[in-house]
Amino acid sequence: MPVAYRTLSVPIILTIETTCDETAAAVIDGSLNVLGSTVASQEKLHQKFGGVVPEIASRAHLENLLPVIDETFHKAGIAPADLDAVAVANMPGLAGSLLVGLAAAKTLAQVLRKPLIAVNHLQAHIYACKVAFKENLFPCLGLIVSGGHTSLYRCRTPIDFMFLGGTIDDAAGEAFDKAAAMLALPYPGGPSIQKVAETGNPKAYRFPRPLLNEPERMEFSFSGLKTAVRCVLEKDKSLAASAAARADVAASFQEAAADCLVAKTLQALKLTAMKTLCVGGGVGANRRFRKKLTEAARQADIRLYIAPIELCTDNAVMGAIAAERYNAGLFEDLSLDIHAGLLRETRNGKCLS
Repeated sequence: MPVAYRTLSVPIILTIETTCDETAAAVIDGSLNVLGSTVASQEKLHQKFGGVVPEIASRAHLENLLPVIDETFHKAGIAPADLDAVAVANMPGLAGSLLVGLAAAKTLAQVLRKPLIAVNHLQAHIYACKVAFKENLFPCLGLIVSGGHTSLYRCRTPIDFMFLGGTIDDAAGEAFDKAAAMLALPYPGGPSIQKVAETGNPKAYRFPRPLLNEPERMEFSFSGLKTAVRCVLEKDKSLAASAAARADVAASFQEAAADCLVAKTLQALKLTAMKTLCVGGGVGANRRFRKKLTEAARQADIRLYIAPIELCTDNAVMGAIAAERYNAGLFEDLSLDIHAGLLRETRNGKCLS
């Protein structure tokens, strides 16, 4: 049950992020100023597996979290006692990873006798746009596009989301990782494909753009696109050995993925009659996608906000959304639990379905 605390107009909040494979902490204030931020990446740990291994991720969080928090306090120039609240991402994500962050946040909140605030990781990705641009973005259409999520939300407020549609198979970032693996490119696949695609011809292969002819469906599909890449490589096994051919395949795949994301998002904007679009998540860092979406939004007269590249991948700065819950007096007791599954609808940050 929510707990009542005395609130300050400009609180100082520690935010903790351990939803997947990045161990992160930040200290922010109620005016969305970042006083200190630290991210410990696990890329090298998961690289040889071509994707995130949940058990390895949770163990790395156990090793990294306290040093990350300590470094963040040092950067912010404050002591734990200076905090007004402790916030933690408790949904959605990998169960083991979420539990590490939640246990640490509960312990700090109890020892320091400070309020505990729950952060929804997906809402935080959209809120990264507000942190960056310091503008009123809500209500808006939110597109979250990452390794684990490709979803559209009607964002009534920063903590009141309604799920509109998402991928029916692979997430966009997952498709990038799998396509990169087929091309013998290193994990994570997004940056690898982007780099190789710079010298490739995006029209070399006409890969499928699923669901674009169904404008009433606010859904994405990337499994067929991934399979098309495999078919091309299996048909001509010499392609994988040629740098030029790999660049063409990578560029063509990237173009198709970006086209799918942009077209389906524009269809959703038309269906919802919304004129503001906010984008967060790791795939939002892809330069080709950003360029195509920016041009499409300009032509459609859409107010577009894409999180800065450094705030697209998982970080704790986007946990500044906790300030919204702090000001609304939405605190948690020690019974707070994780919710690993996909968010569909929330009200006041609580998952309704």
